Amino acid sequence: MNEFENKVAVITGGAGVLCSAIAEGLARKRARIVLLDIDEKRAQETLSRVRSAGSDGSFIKTSVLSRDELDAAARQTIDDYGQVDFLVNGAGGNHPKATTSAEVPFFDLPEDAIRFTFDLNFMGTFLTAQAFGKVLAKQKSGAILNIASMNAIRPLTRIPAYSAAKAAVANFTQWLAVHMAQEYSPNIRVNAIAPGFFLTAQNRFLLKDDNDQLTTRGGQIIDHTPAGRFGAPEDLIGTVNWLLSEAAEFVTGIIVPIDGGFSAYSGV
Repeated sequence: MNEFENKVAVITGGAGVLCSAIAEGLARKRARIVLLDIDEKRAQETLSRVRSAGSDGSFIKTSVLSRDELDAAARQTIDDYGQVDFLVNGAGGNHPKATTSAEVPFFDLPEDAIRFTFDLNFMGTFLTAQAFGKVLAKQKSGAILNIASMNAIRPLTRIPAYSAAKAAVANFTQWLAVHMAQEYSPNIRVNAIAPGFFLTAQNRFLLKDDNDQLTTRGGQIIDHTPAGRFGAPEDLIGTVNWLLSEAAEFVTGIIVPIDGGFSAYSGV
């Protein structure tokens, strides 16, 4: 029960729906949580949940698109805690303007929305892995957990930038797993989870209407999900805990679907 006691977990996007649940789950196992996010108000709310779960923690306002800010956050984490055991790269999301629609065809998607979506998901993961991976390389131990998506395995309609970015995260996860093990230490592991359909602020407009009823797209998803529901943030915690724990010490370079069976169902 106390395997994570005094372990230090850095979580980017820590104020988000999914990562705040991950932070709380790790806190219940007595991990010390460092939240990185740009939303101070929501991060403080998450920090309160972390402390109520029985662990201490801190918040460092950080943009994952700034290497300087990430390096500063890494230095502060070492100054405060002396180590980094886990890095969870959770910052990400889609941009509504990077989504095709009847009004906005693929050919007219604005470049700035595409770049924002790709950079937030892929470059945010890449730059954070550079800043904190250097700490793990020096320690010769630790675990990195990236957040990919089922879109990485099978791209979905309407969201080309998000799908491409998450595919890049999945590929980078495998590359980094090999690189860290070969160049620095086999005690550094890199894996990813691939959540299926979870209701978040970024995708709610695609899945539910203003009356909280399923959209056509939302209904198609539920029909193709054997579990018969959208995922809840707490559904991630068991897999995250396993991938970060010593029980997975021979597991690196994998992407684990958490999708209620969506990827297994052919539709027939």
